[in-house]
Amino acid sequence: MASFYLPVALILLGQACASQYPLVETETSSIPTVDEVVKSKSLQSRIHVDSLLERAKTLYSIAELGEEEYNHPTRVIGSKGHLGTLDYIYSTIAQLGDYYTLSNQSFPAVVGNVFESHLVLGSQVPASAIPMSLTPPTKDKEPVFGPLALVSNFGCSTSDYPDLSEKVALISRGDCPFGTKSALAGRAGAIAAVIYNNEKGALGGTLGTPSPDHVATFSISDIDAAPYIRKLKDGEQVDTSAYIDAIVESIETTNIIAQTKEGDPDNCVMLGGHSDSVAEGPGINDDGSGSLTLLEVATQLVNYRVTNCVRFAWWAGEEEGLLGSDYYVSVLSPEENLKIRLFMDYDMLASPNFAYQVYNATNALNPVGSEELRDLYTDFYTSHGLNFTYIPFDGRSDYDAFIKHGIPGGGIATGAEGVKTEKERELFGGVAGDWFDPCYHQFCDTVANLNLTAWELNTKLVAHTVATYARSLEEFPKRKSIKTADVSGGLPSKYHGPKLQL
Repeated sequence: MASFYLPVALILLGQACASQYPLVETETSSIPTVDEVVKSKSLQSRIHVDSLLERAKTLYSIAELGEEEYNHPTRVIGSKGHLGTLDYIYSTIAQLGDYYTLSNQSFPAVVGNVFESHLVLGSQVPASAIPMSLTPPTKDKEPVFGPLALVSNFGCSTSDYPDLSEKVALISRGDCPFGTKSALAGRAGAIAAVIYNNEKGALGGTLGTPSPDHVATFSISDIDAAPYIRKLKDGEQVDTSAYIDAIVESIETTNIIAQTKEGDPDNCVMLGGHSDSVAEGPGINDDGSGSLTLLEVATQLVNYRVTNCVRFAWWAGEEEGLLGSDYYVSVLSPEENLKIRLFMDYDMLASPNFAYQVYNATNALNPVGSEELRDLYTDFYTSHGLNFTYIPFDGRSDYDAFIKHGIPGGGIATGAEGVKTEKERELFGGVAGDWFDPCYHQFCDTVANLNLTAWELNTKLVAHTVATYARSLEEFPKRKSIKTADVSGGLPSKYHGPKLQL
């Protein structure tokens, strides 16, 4: 594993943060003086919600560093809030003495920010209209005006696009990435694009990797699009006004990696969470809860010896499309890849309207060992008399690159923008009909947004997984390959990260 050093600017910021944001005091040592190999119940007993809550308060204070640029707390990559987050993580691990090898990995990333936008179709402002993530601005960051033009089929080939000079393209979702649709509209001369949902509900997504052909792009719901589709098919003209003031820029950001110095380095147990938030808010649940869980478990693990090495990772750029974890896996040599026996993803562990969710990672569709990890999670919930539910293993978080490169993976979560059903209310309590996290990707994802009961229990579960595999991998399937089957059939994935791309 290559070692890197934090940029000087980050170190200088860190010195300021260290005095302003004191580290949580915990019971630690460097190399343990006892010969006790980690045991699950013992490690779990060191997890206390008060320590987690103090860490969350510190993280929110760090998010406030983003206020000057974004007018509200945020930890989006490139912001002072994210630089402060990186420093907090790095400094916390560094103070643990000689137990971990601590490194960081810088990589290029693309970040976008929409400062202001509006869309008017005819005389109406569609209630569901939102700019796509990583959209460019309208020309000169000024409003543009033109008739709406309906694009044929799903807008996935050049032949679907007529001459769109000085027009706004209206394009159905489906079959190809949103970025492809925006680029094709731009090449056809469109001054902006509107992608509508071809399924029920609102639509939000990302254009993905920037292209010089992309145009300012909005998304709207199927219901909002329907009357305009009818008018255009009937030959009526729909005058349109679109405006987006946005930036899309390239930056460098950083993954932080901490690996135990003891334990078999050829058999590593790896777990990760993402250190960044969206631009819209401080991200104390998403993914402050996951990244702080890792920090607390790493802090308490130093009181034990391990048989297998344990590697903690804090990824940057998850919200922009799994950038940090993708990069990390892409530069692993085959030999280093095979040393990772499994990867566990922890993203959103404290949603206020929570469910205990387990990724339905089966061996039939994923690297062998994924199902054994899944069953360890479900056995834990069952042994505590708790219900759980399976959720799709569909590429929405940082496990994606690992399973695509043959590394068994899985994880748990407590829910994002999905709506809790009546059956789930019966299983977990809470409010049916509301999102699992009503503050998902919003300004209100603060300390007050955390369900402390779910967070403490899930942190104990993370400790259980670490202790189990750090102690022994004898019954865990051995790895044989760094590649896995293409279970998508060659089609692009609906998700690559938290935002829809298709």
